[in-house]
Amino acid sequence: MDILSKLFGSSSKKENGTMSNVKLAVVFYSMGGTNYQLAKWAEEGAKEAGAEVKVLKVQELAPQSVIEGNEGWKATVEATKDVPVATSEDIEWADAIIFSVPTRFGNMPSQMKQFLDIQGGLWANGKTVNKVVSAMSSAQNPHGGQEATLLSLYTSMMHWGAIIAAPGYTDPVLFGAGGNPYGTSVTVDQDGKMIEDVQAAVKHQAKRTVQVAEWVKKGNQ
Repeated sequence: MDILSKLFGSSSKKENGTMSNVKLAVVFYSMGGTNYQLAKWAEEGAKEAGAEVKVLKVQELAPQSVIEGNEGWKATVEATKDVPVATSEDIEWADAIIFSVPTRFGNMPSQMKQFLDIQGGLWANGKTVNKVVSAMSSAQNPHGGQEATLLSLYTSMMHWGAIIAAPGYTDPVLFGAGGNPYGTSVTVDQDGKMIEDVQAAVKHQAKRTVQVAEWVKKGNQ
């Protein structure tokens, strides 16, 4: 048995078993379409694991005039026009949440930050405690702040009393996607194309999040 088999040998078997009754919200912000695609891959992986999934976007804050001046941004707004906007009710509904955001100077975008900031009512009533959370990110450079962005989001999750289900190095597919242990991250070139092949890593991360949420849910029963 080689070292990878020793490290990861049992994970695929665990993922193949269906997991029931876990409710997952995939909450994203996307300007160029990358994080919308990551969210859809996460949805696929979670559904394969037996979860009930909602894909949700956060409210856009940028002026329409600014969006109209950027063709890629405008196209993403059009492509996601039918995606529901995330609400506090969605957070309360979910057993688990996967966030997907681009990097903004090593931090999450203001659109996602506002969404988190207005969940004070849920937090004050203990409604965010023991939510299982995980996150993904993107940037235009391999070291463009993806890890710092994920850690900034996880800091908020610690205040929520949430349980962070980072992918770590729980499956070999993570190395092919760049090996980010905090969450799947991808580099996007000037044409808006993803450089790394991260689809399998995203799906693994989604399945792991669902799996941990199932453990927590069973433990609370």
